[in-house]
Amino acid sequence: MTSSGRASQLICAIDTGELGVAVDLAGSLKDSVGAVKLGLEFFIANGPEGVRAVSELGVPVFLDLKLCDIPNTVAGALRMAAITAPMMITVHATGGPAMMRAAAGAAVRAANSYGIPRPKVLGVTVLTSFDEDDVAAVGMQGPVQEQVKRLAKLALDCGLDGIVASAHEIAMLRDLCGDDFLLVVPGIRPGWSSSDDQKRIVPPAEALAQGADYLVVGRPIPRSDDPVAAARRIVDEMESVTA
Repeated sequence: MTSSGRASQLICAIDTGELGVAVDLAGSLKDSVGAVKLGLEFFIANGPEGVRAVSELGVPVFLDLKLCDIPNTVAGALRMAAITAPMMITVHATGGPAMMRAAAGAAVRAANSYGIPRPKVLGVTVLTSFDEDDVAAVGMQGPVQEQVKRLAKLALDCGLDGIVASAHEIAMLRDLCGDDFLLVVPGIRPGWSSSDDQKRIVPPAEALAQGADYLVVGRPIPRSDDPVAAARRIVDEMESVTA
């Protein structure tokens, strides 16, 4: 990664479809964060070339596409996305075992074909915008934590590298999936920022203390008057965790 120490565990979510905005922000942050996250809006607007424009700045890219379709389609989409050499890429764990296995296999084949490091494939369990009412509304049986536990174990068994999940489930997930399973945690908000529309949020230090590998922070950084200073302020909070 371009950054070291706790900064290497910080990922800034760049939630925009505007290439110039993303390039400018990523360029300014490349020495202050471990990676930037580009999502579906950006990928649809700019495609693989847009992702390359960001990664060529020297900052690793977490490509958060949340792929979900039949296995062959997801495998093909992941191979095409992997040409941009992302550090990590996401699929929905609710896509099922065959789809997740296809995604994991596609990442290996893409790395061999393109001569790049294998992208880590992460499963998305329950979106951080969901609370108990939302889970019930879409027909899932049981509380949020039970859904996360079930989907995390499924992702592990299907060969994924880790999952995206709230820090509220980190301790449980470590016990379930072991220390080598990546836990990437969105919904991170420092104490000086608002929670916006995410309902299951925690501050940076708490997430790290629970055992998160990477923290994804969105609005508090790019919407700040000084994104670099905001990122460094978050890293300062992260560095309060010594373990």
